[in-house]
Amino acid sequence: MTTTWTGPVLPLNSGATIPQLGFGVFKVDPSETERIVTDALELGYRHIDTAAIYGNEEGVGRAIAASGIPREDLFITTKLWNSDQGTKSAHAAIDSSLEKLGLDFVDLYLIHWPTPRRDLYRESWKALQQIQADGKATSIGVSNFLVEHLEKLLADGGTVPAVNQIELHPALQQREVVEFSRNHGIQIEAWGPLGQGKYPLFDEPSVRDAAAAHGKTPAQVVLRWHLQNGNIVFPKSNSRARIAENLDLFDFELTDAEIAAISSLERDGRVGSHPNDLN
Repeated sequence: MTTTWTGPVLPLNSGATIPQLGFGVFKVDPSETERIVTDALELGYRHIDTAAIYGNEEGVGRAIAASGIPREDLFITTKLWNSDQGTKSAHAAIDSSLEKLGLDFVDLYLIHWPTPRRDLYRESWKALQQIQADGKATSIGVSNFLVEHLEKLLADGGTVPAVNQIELHPALQQREVVEFSRNHGIQIEAWGPLGQGKYPLFDEPSVRDAAAAHGKTPAQVVLRWHLQNGNIVFPKSNSRARIAENLDLFDFELTDAEIAAISSLERDGRVGSHPNDLN
């Protein structure tokens, strides 16, 4: 897998591996998606993260088809949207996503949110296990799950999620969720890795000082912080120059003191919805 990816990979409990750095298409205009993903693939990304609700799976699929990159060199993630939770609808949803992506399988399929008041995520998880058994997803996981949601899945037995994709950045580190997930062999993926603009991380002295010390941008420093903390991360941008910049993370290393200083920026700074509130 990913023979043309030269960056770090992490093992998944499914036996697969995942490129630690990828490219996300959250809020990427469907009409621009093919161009932007094509740029990312040309620059060297091999891990693309999309979702049914983003409305841009077709654009991702067209970029993949036109790239000429062997399927085994790519890692593609998509997600089950909340309104599609449940056994029958989950199976229909993965078939729809695969058709839009032009693929026979995805490398990772996630339950997008637990939506606990609807209480369908445990049933949906059983459906994902069947989707995996049917060969439509190499690995399966969850997104935005808190410890209480993970505990219920684990109590049911069966497959342990390969990943938990959560909002995570220096201002919101979700340490309890991260620790629980890793203790159960679940890799952590960070969405909104730069704080999504609400928390001006790039103005923090710890980030700016590290950027100056290494001749890098503040964004590169924060992304490097993620990598050194073991997070899987997939920044997004519409700019080819910025897409390239976000890939240029492997020729420097933050010191332990720099990591600690950036980690001290924790302030429970959630930008997106709380997982118990989005139903």
